[in-house]
Amino acid sequence: MITTFSRLAYETLDVCNGVEMATIKAVVSRAGLAQGARAVDVGTGNASVAVQLSQTFGFEVTAIEFDPVMAELAAARIAKAGDNVNLVLGSAAKVLEQRSPFDLIVALGTTNLTGEGRPSPEAGFAFLRRHVGPGGWLLWGDLVWMGEPPLPLKQVVEATNLYTDDKGWIAAAQGAGFALEWRELSSQAVFDAYARDAVGAARSWLTGHPDAPEADTVRFHADRMQAVFEFGHGLIGFGLYLFRAPD
Repeated sequence: MITTFSRLAYETLDVCNGVEMATIKAVVSRAGLAQGARAVDVGTGNASVAVQLSQTFGFEVTAIEFDPVMAELAAARIAKAGDNVNLVLGSAAKVLEQRSPFDLIVALGTTNLTGEGRPSPEAGFAFLRRHVGPGGWLLWGDLVWMGEPPLPLKQVVEATNLYTDDKGWIAAAQGAGFALEWRELSSQAVFDAYARDAVGAARSWLTGHPDAPEADTVRFHADRMQAVFEFGHGLIGFGLYLFRAPD
């Protein structure tokens, strides 16, 4: 097993983002999709959400993961669950272009969604709109600016992905043709627990493997995440949104 910060952090988490699994399942149930509906989990991470989509709702699930190390973790999680989730290693842009539109797209904390590097929120939703079938659903979740961030914080947080505030996400989705059906911002306690547990898993591994070849890289990413979320406390949150495409 290749050891990375993401692998260590997300192996212990129920969801690889600042939101609880119970909330995700409750929101998906709002869509009212029947068993056998075609769903895709973009950037599946540890595949826990993909597994729940299959086990809880009986969906036909495709799970996309770009990172080979995370795909290895996802494959192990799917195998342990004994579940019939189709795991695909590759970029979301390429994989989605090769498949017909889905009844449900789940995209939580995705990066490089369109294959363009850091697409704007408007470009990301326009891309996803092409891959949701008529009357289909998009469950979108990502970081939300809760206030105007200092420039250094914004530059660090947006090094790999662009973010906006709650109104900005909704406006971008609506501009792409989606209708907002439901939204919720995670509580500060839930968001804090996500950051604490992710960093804590890495710190625990470092305690037992201080001289491992990967230790410096893991420590760097753990320090970075902790510093970002401590400095940005109260300014960074997580929003979960359920959008519907027109019939």
